[in-house]
Amino acid sequence: MGFLNALEQARGAGDPDAFCAAVPYARLLGMGFRELDADLLFSLPFRQDNIGNPLRPALHGGVIGAFMEHAAIIHLLWYGESRRLPKVVDFSIDYLRPGQPETTFARCTTCRQGKRVANVAVAAWQDDRERPIATARAHFLRSGGGEGPDS
Repeated sequence: MGFLNALEQARGAGDPDAFCAAVPYARLLGMGFRELDADLLFSLPFRQDNIGNPLRPALHGGVIGAFMEHAAIIHLLWYGESRRLPKVVDFSIDYLRPGQPETTFARCTTCRQGKRVANVAVAAWQDDRERPIATARAHFLRSGGGEGPDS
């Protein structure tokens, strides 16, 4: 089954986790999401394999970054009308504190979505949403848009 077919089936069935299961790296991380208050809440359950520093122990920064990037892409696909995977133009992350060995959550906000470019902000936290462990800004090139400047 193709990536976008999985998205359409998951949307139709109201089963966001079925979509994550169809994305190989999201599946490897154990990532999931659900709709909550007209928004998506992404989750990354703790796994020992996601530890980058066993002496601390702390989640690997690459795992946190990949989780946030995948959350932004899935956010755009779930709510957008794109028939293709958005291409990452730029992804900038600020690591604010170490990720502890516990479940990590993320929420995305579409800051701007034009015909060709979409900008998404992502916040990741663990025990307190007001104390994020990382924030990110992502810029995506959307395919299938018309010609000319963004709207």
